[in-house]
Amino acid sequence: MSFCKVSLNAYEERLEKVRSLLGKIKPLDVGLEQEAQIVRNWKGADSESSVVHQSMPPITYLPVHECDSFSIGVFWMPPSSIIPLHNHPGMTVLSKLLYGSVHVKSYDLISVAGPCYSSQVARPAKVVKDCEMADPYDTTVLYPTSGGNIHSFKAITPCAIIDILSPPYSSEEGRDCAYFRRSSADLPGTIEMQDGTVSDVTWLEECEPPEDFVIRRGVYSGKVPKI
Repeated sequence: MSFCKVSLNAYEERLEKVRSLLGKIKPLDVGLEQEAQIVRNWKGADSESSVVHQSMPPITYLPVHECDSFSIGVFWMPPSSIIPLHNHPGMTVLSKLLYGSVHVKSYDLISVAGPCYSSQVARPAKVVKDCEMADPYDTTVLYPTSGGNIHSFKAITPCAIIDILSPPYSSEEGRDCAYFRRSSADLPGTIEMQDGTVSDVTWLEECEPPEDFVIRRGVYSGKVPKI
C-alpha cells in the first residue's frame, strides 16, 4: 500500500478501502484479546490504583509491518500514560482504537505569510480535536496538512491503537518526528488571513520530548493484517 504516486481519485479509493479494512480489525486479530478483556472488566480508579502499585510498564510499540511505502504498528498505553504532541510530516496516518479509552488533542498548523509571522519561533495552529475516544470508535485519518497532523494522546484506561503511516517516518527523506508544546509567549489569539480572521489560535513551538517519555519496542506476536 502506498498513497504517494497515484491519481487523486485512485488515492481516495485506496484510502477508503484501507480505512474500511482497518475498521474491521479487532484485538483478537492482532493478538491482544487477553489485554482487551482486562479492559472490559476495568473498574476505573480502583483498578488503576491497584495496577499502579505493580509499577506500570512504559508505552510499548509493537511493529506489525515496515517497508519503504508504509508501516503498521500498535501502541499499547497504560492508564495515564501520555504520547506528547508530535507531527507526521508529509504523511497520511490512519488510526484505529482497538480497545480502551484515550483523550486526544490535535492541531493543524495555519499557513500564514508575512514577516510578522515568519520571524516567530512559534507557529499558529487551530484545534481540530479535543475529546475522549472510547472503543468502539471509527477509524480516523489525518493528512499532511489537515485532519489534526499534530496530536497527543493520554490514556484514560489501558488502551491500544493501531496506526498505518504512509509513507513512514524517515530521517533520510526529511520525515523526522518533531515534538511541540504551547508557546508561553504573548502572542495574538486571532490572525488576519486573506479570506478573513481566524480566531482561537494556539501558538505551538518545537521542543524536546519530556525526559520521562519512553516508548519500549516490543515484539509483535499476532498476524499481519491483510490491508
